[in-house]
Amino acid sequence: MNHTQFLADNTKALAAAQPQLAAWLAANAPAPETLAPRLCLNRWNMLDVELEDGRRLFDAFPPHFAYRSWPPTEQAERSATIIVGANLGYGINHMLEKTPPRHRLLVVEPDPAMLTLCLGLTDYRPFIESGRLTFVEPRFDALVAAVRGCDKQFLFGRILLQADLPSQQIGPAYAHWIRICREQLDALSVELSTLRRAQDVMVGNELSNFRRALADGDMKSLRGALDGLPAIIAGAGPSLAASAPAVARLADRALVTAALQTLPAMQAVGIRPDLALCIDYSDGIFRVYDRLDPEWARHVPLIYSTKVQPEVVRRYPGPTLPLWTVGGMATFIAGKDDLVLDAAGNVSVALLRLLHWMGAGRMVLAGQDFGWRGEASHAAGHHAAAITVGTLDLPGRDGPVRSTLPYATALRDMEQDIRTLQLDVVNLYGGGALIRGARDITPDAIDRELPPPADCGNTDGGGADGRADILAGFRQRLDAAMTPCEQPLFAPRLPQWRTSLRNAQKRLETLFRKPERHGAEIVEMLGRVHFYLRQDPICTPYLYNEIMDVSGLVHGRDRFGLSQMTEFRQIARRVLDKIRRIDEVMTSAGQQAA
Repeated sequence: MNHTQFLADNTKALAAAQPQLAAWLAANAPAPETLAPRLCLNRWNMLDVELEDGRRLFDAFPPHFAYRSWPPTEQAERSATIIVGANLGYGINHMLEKTPPRHRLLVVEPDPAMLTLCLGLTDYRPFIESGRLTFVEPRFDALVAAVRGCDKQFLFGRILLQADLPSQQIGPAYAHWIRICREQLDALSVELSTLRRAQDVMVGNELSNFRRALADGDMKSLRGALDGLPAIIAGAGPSLAASAPAVARLADRALVTAALQTLPAMQAVGIRPDLALCIDYSDGIFRVYDRLDPEWARHVPLIYSTKVQPEVVRRYPGPTLPLWTVGGMATFIAGKDDLVLDAAGNVSVALLRLLHWMGAGRMVLAGQDFGWRGEASHAAGHHAAAITVGTLDLPGRDGPVRSTLPYATALRDMEQDIRTLQLDVVNLYGGGALIRGARDITPDAIDRELPPPADCGNTDGGGADGRADILAGFRQRLDAAMTPCEQPLFAPRLPQWRTSLRNAQKRLETLFRKPERHGAEIVEMLGRVHFYLRQDPICTPYLYNEIMDVSGLVHGRDRFGLSQMTEFRQIARRVLDKIRRIDEVMTSAGQQAA
């Protein structure tokens, strides 16, 4: 068989649809002619690949036994499958044959030689060009983007992960990417579940905070302001008390930071941070005020996500500065120099990213346990300190550490940031989960990592005086950042949106009189509405659920009935209610924060 018969055409299709994957393959794939000796017929009289030890991929069983259980039996047209390991295309081809045309396939093949053989043996051009088949570059960011691109399949169907068992004989890279895929699916589950449940609340909070946030200032001038100064991220894990003396000794050598929720626990151990951060949009954050000493906290500047409850910001006794985060209004309208932080849903991860953006040098983690210690989930003083529920185990130095999926997801985000941002991180380890990429030290060893003033010399952060100057300069820049911004005014949107949606609804009502005859026209009209809902960058974040609901009316649906028309009317009403709310905020500069 000609093992390069379709290679050129498939490569050309990949170059058009997935240029980064095509570039990776061109840079790493061996010459096709060198692969021919590896191909042979196995004992099943099927084309196979010979491994270095003389075995063949399908010696144990023929391909149809390996893949017969892969095709989903429910919601296949609304779902997607991630395949790790392409081999010669047996699994891919089986899925293309046995799943509906709308079922998406993502293929991760870490071995460029195997991908070259796969692309040479089957014509995948129609599937690549239609978007049904996507080959994913074995790079973390590429995989994250590909998985997140399956949001409709996650919300309205399922995303299945299939590990190609024969391919795992080739080497450990396959097990590695299986693990990464599984972790990303967990992260997607947390992210999309949060978005569907809380996006209306989060962006609704942004609207309520909009005028106040502009009056409070912006973060732009703080980029790089720490100039290599060390920073401490204090968490409210059970080990905080044991780490507190070490953190206290660093007060004149590093910027001390913590979450708003951690402030009562910080006061309990006698440490006042240089700044606090709040990203929690839920009502539960109000419980911090049951324990927070306002006189003590009024000297701690609070950086708050614009997605938090407005009352949380109003009740804070100290100075406040807004932080715009990904997924909200600033995602689409911020200037190129503005900070729009991916807060990752965890305040410690958000602090790590924020401090990196501010130019911090070595970072010290304290009380970052990501799990339980005995029956304690948090340090004394934290409003959740009595919670004792753990559902999974994470590796710790002395054995498994009881934890939860949100903690595990946040831990993986932190580990990935440490690796990709090449951060210098030390962890004052106190018995919690291990943090890969961070060097574990005992609190007693902190002086070796960040020498006290008498021992500083000029080797780390410019010496003691240099650090003090940077810290003082940062505080001045933080104060200066709290300067009110210009309050923009926007033209009303409601009249145009009302007219457009009314026209679309009238057209759909006509088509739905005979839906079995006008199915294609209904899909086209809903597609136009879907496009229209996404055309205004200010409105897009607030309309996330309605955009997804319109997508759900189309995705994987072959037949329509009157129930879908009723659902569309409900969606249209919600859209107009939200546009009305946006107009109330955006067209009036008089709604200043108190």
